[in-house]
Amino acid sequence: MSNRDREKSDPMVPLTPQQLTAFRKMIRKWYRANGRSLPWRETRDPYAILVSEIMLQQTQVDRVRTKYAEFLALFPDIATLAQAPLDTVLAAWQGLGYNRRAVALKRCAEMVVERREGILPANEEELEAMPGIGPYTARAIATFAFSRPTVFIETNIRTVFIHHFFHDRQGVHDREVLPLVAQTLDRRNPRDWYYALMDYGVSLKKAHANPGRRSAHHARQSPFKGSNRELRSRILKTILTFPEMTEIELITRLGSDPEQVRSNLLRMETEGFIRRHNNRLTIG
Repeated sequence: MSNRDREKSDPMVPLTPQQLTAFRKMIRKWYRANGRSLPWRETRDPYAILVSEIMLQQTQVDRVRTKYAEFLALFPDIATLAQAPLDTVLAAWQGLGYNRRAVALKRCAEMVVERREGILPANEEELEAMPGIGPYTARAIATFAFSRPTVFIETNIRTVFIHHFFHDRQGVHDREVLPLVAQTLDRRNPRDWYYALMDYGVSLKKAHANPGRRSAHHARQSPFKGSNRELRSRILKTILTFPEMTEIELITRLGSDPEQVRSNLLRMETEGFIRRHNNRLTIG
């Protein structure tokens, strides 16, 4: 691409006041007519928002919607989750996948109860220091639970900015997108602004060849069926269903490659999922 073509294709940062006003007006108008009603948007309880954000990592909204309500019914506050046995938490998590997120969420609850008197911090740096909370999740919690105008990006937000400001460019890097996210951010009401961007991004993926595929960060998720993730999930479900079984009994029941099962068991022990006692396997 020539310099002249790049100038036509790439946005100027900062945007002009006219560009900024037009973009915000378009997003807000669309959201008023089409915004989704999601249960975690109806609360400002930091704990409930923490649960939703951990659940939404790599999991589709429709799958989370039901599990979110069920999980909060079982563990209505952070102290209840901290005190709950891990096997109970993992059993409640089944169906969401990526079970290490459930372990991290429980460890996070334990840390908040033990070190912070049950109060989740509002500061994104403190949030990011907790188990299972990375840069995006920390900033999302800070914004959605505490209305802090943090700057962050996820797949649907990325889609909006690539579609509107990068046209036919390929390999758009987040470092090019983030200045636009920062400039357009509604600092008086960041919650609703990010909700609007996310919902509009979902609609763009349905209406167009997914603009997010033009991101330098786009990667297709590997299939679950036949993957090591599936084997780990089967191991966990089997031990939840038949606690105190031996390794040999587990391998026989799974019918999978013994070395793969043993290798995963070792990793899952290290990660805190599984414990051995007298050669019997239980949830850690």
